[in-house]
Amino acid sequence: MLRLLKSVYQFYYQGFRSMTIGKKLWLIIIIKLIIIFVVLKLFFFPDFLKSKFKTEEERSNYVIKQLTK
Repeated sequence: MLRLLKSVYQFYYQGFRSMTIGKKLWLIIIIKLIIIFVVLKLFFFPDFLKSKFKTEEERSNYVIKQLTK
């Protein structure tokens, strides 16, 4: 099993090391994903509990009520 994992690792390591254009494409993909998730987090998933409740206890009571309905 350890030999299999090592050979898979070596396969991908050699593949990524010998890339030329692929490295730039992977960098672009990673940057786009980071931007997408940051934008989604900021604009589409606001912190609902912090805006509605002031204390941790109120937040936890609300979550417990919603889960046990």
